Amino acid sequence: MFCWYRNAAKCYVYLPDVSKSACDADDKSNQPYWQSTFRKSRWFTRGWTLQELIAPASVEFFSEEGELLGNKASLEGHICEITGIPVKAIRGGSLSDFSVAERISWSENRETTRKEDIAYSLLGIFDVNMPLIYGEGREKALGRLREEIDRALKGIKREDFSVAFSLSNVSDIEYFVAREEELAEIHKKLSGDGSRRTVVLHGLGGIGKTQLSITYAKRYKDSYSAIFWLNIKDEDSLKQSFAKAARQILREHLSASRISNMDTNANIDNMVDAVKAWLSLPNNTRWLLIFDNYDNPKLSRNTDPAAIDIRRFLPESYQGSIIIITRSSQVEIGHLIRIRKLENICDSLKILSDASRREGLIDDPDALKLAKELDGLPLALVTAGAYLNQVAISLSDYLRLYKESWAKLQKTSPELNSYENRMLYSTWQLSFDHVEQQNALSAKLLRLWAYFDNQDLWFELLQHGDSTHPDWIRELVKDELSFHDAVRVLSNHGLVEVDKSSLERIESGGYSIHGCVHSWTVHVLNQEWNHDLARIALEFVGMHVPDERAIRPWLTQRRLLQHAARCSYIILNGLVIDNGMDWVYYNLGYLYNDQGKLAEAEQMYQRALQGYEKALGPEHTLTLGIVNNLGNLYADQGKLAEAEQIYQRALQGYEKALGPEHTSMLGTVNNLGNLYHKQGKLAEAEQMYQQALQGKEKALGPEHISTLRTVNNLGNLYHKQGKLAEANQMYQRALQGYEKALGVEDIMTYIPALNTIWGLGSLFEYQTDLAKAKIMYSKALAGYEKVVGPDHPDSYRLREVLQALDTVKGKRRHKL
Repeated sequence: MFCWYRNAAKCYVYLPDVSKSACDADDKSNQPYWQSTFRKSRWFTRGWTLQELIAPASVEFFSEEGELLGNKASLEGHICEITGIPVKAIRGGSLSDFSVAERISWSENRETTRKEDIAYSLLGIFDVNMPLIYGEGREKALGRLREEIDRALKGIKREDFSVAFSLSNVSDIEYFVAREEELAEIHKKLSGDGSRRTVVLHGLGGIGKTQLSITYAKRYKDSYSAIFWLNIKDEDSLKQSFAKAARQILREHLSASRISNMDTNANIDNMVDAVKAWLSLPNNTRWLLIFDNYDNPKLSRNTDPAAIDIRRFLPESYQGSIIIITRSSQVEIGHLIRIRKLENICDSLKILSDASRREGLIDDPDALKLAKELDGLPLALVTAGAYLNQVAISLSDYLRLYKESWAKLQKTSPELNSYENRMLYSTWQLSFDHVEQQNALSAKLLRLWAYFDNQDLWFELLQHGDSTHPDWIRELVKDELSFHDAVRVLSNHGLVEVDKSSLERIESGGYSIHGCVHSWTVHVLNQEWNHDLARIALEFVGMHVPDERAIRPWLTQRRLLQHAARCSYIILNGLVIDNGMDWVYYNLGYLYNDQGKLAEAEQMYQRALQGYEKALGPEHTLTLGIVNNLGNLYADQGKLAEAEQIYQRALQGYEKALGPEHTSMLGTVNNLGNLYHKQGKLAEAEQMYQQALQGKEKALGPEHISTLRTVNNLGNLYHKQGKLAEANQMYQRALQGYEKALGVEDIMTYIPALNTIWGLGSLFEYQTDLAKAKIMYSKALAGYEKVVGPDHPDSYRLREVLQALDTVKGKRRHKL
């Protein structure tokens, strides 16, 4: 049958469930309204029609009325999106170029009257033969088919770079109307021989660029071996997107060793480089990168220090496909495609109808007037529709209110000279006025949001209200139900959506608002800068910075980074009253330092230090605590001379204020030992560690956690010096102390204890006692996977070490 169809001159498909609509009579555009029923036709769900679609060179489709709708060439975009079949297969390309799993997936959503036919209808697709045995059942038939396929493909091997398609971290709205011309142009420009193809989608905010890219990715996903969505709103968001891509790759390609061999969790740049290297591998040419929110590009006229040079994040090899989404028309990297407003009024009416859940708008003259007034701007149409879904008013009343809001905005915000901005701001103002009537907490939350980042605001972040804060904040977060109720009202009006960030999290999920909506909250909703709200936002972020005692603190730290960046902007631009805010600067410095953002950490620590020196004096213990942390920071930055100088200042201050045996003093002594260890001054390091250990044993006791950490440091030092017996003694003492202080079970959730276990494994390996080494490494791995997760770089490193131990078979793997 497949051969019969392939040899046919032309095939005709009659679709009795597809009819021309009344809208088509007056529609002069290239997007006929019958497309929606064409997409739902039963013909695309039948098993046998799969080969009727793929095999013939020419297929023509006819409506219920017998009118020609088009052929499989002219309807190619629709067919690919409906069926998930790549355009190359639709055009008659060699089916052997597609994997077995890919070809079988084309039939997954199809049905046949006789169960076995779902397998038999694929014989031609795979070019195999087998007896037809009706009555054997679906599974047996599919099993025999797979056996025939395996027999036919025996000996054929291809290098595979495929990664499962997922857009789980991207918000996909249900009201999007596909732009067929733009989709076709994108596909045409990205189709090629595997060399680099780049498309830049530029246009107004809220015009639908992101949704267009989502539709393209869904429609043509089978044309790519891997698709990665990268948020380039700022450098932190982009690097976190690369980290997620690294995890996706490793789940399916464990041999991607460069990705798994990353030194520390903080150095996320390693992940970026590793992913870029994987994308540059020979024959890995069928990937697609989508860079979303590239609205702050590094250009000659852009002096913003936070502007991003996207070229730093592109793979070196000139291969693969790239889509860049931006509001700027100055990004000249690839083929520019300007995304304009919707030109077909039927598309605008459909968005309005879907968002408002009101039917029959296609024939409503008031709906037509409103659609024309909103001028084909999708975000404005969705916002208006969401409002109409919440409020029982007519479209003519909404249009009247909209025009009144427009006139008011023109008077109150004369600096808004953009027609499109006024259009969006007017729709949001109407929605906000209704939100304020429904739930005052929702309206106040939206005002407060202007002082946070637009992405990922969550319940626990706002749970720090005290008696100095307004009563409404305590009311908002008195429980999760109250918070989510307030957000739900905003969501129902199209102002807020569930955040689908790629970040792993331990607290509740968050919410985001569109960048355009956030700009409106900043410039219109909060026309006069509210110093009190700005201060509250800073305090909430500062109070939520976790310390090392928290469970998996880096997960919360990563979520805070974008809000910290917003806080830094407020602080550095003098948009908050400084009085009493030094502790916030200190906590932000701690956050940045832990996340490897050392320049930002230094900036915040210096600001906190100036405040403490002024308020408390240069020798106050709180001031010296910041000095000590600055020493740690300089050591991390490699500024070892500066670090030593500032540690000495802290030591002198602590000794004068607290005495030589105080724990704060001893902590700095230990840090100085770490510095000497890093400098290779091992004798001086040992002296510092011994002084810290003796002091802590006296002040805290020999089994205190802080004492044991210094014991572990001595173990590391002795190991480096080659004093293996002494190193073993220190490691064993630290481990036994941790077990006694925390319990055998709890040490598996305490990173310093796991570091000791890892150190013992390394020591045993160095001594070629590989059996003991394997026990220690396995124990450390179990703990790391429990505490930081299996995707953490240290977990990967431990797995790699264990695999190497199995390989060496008793030989020393390396010299440490």
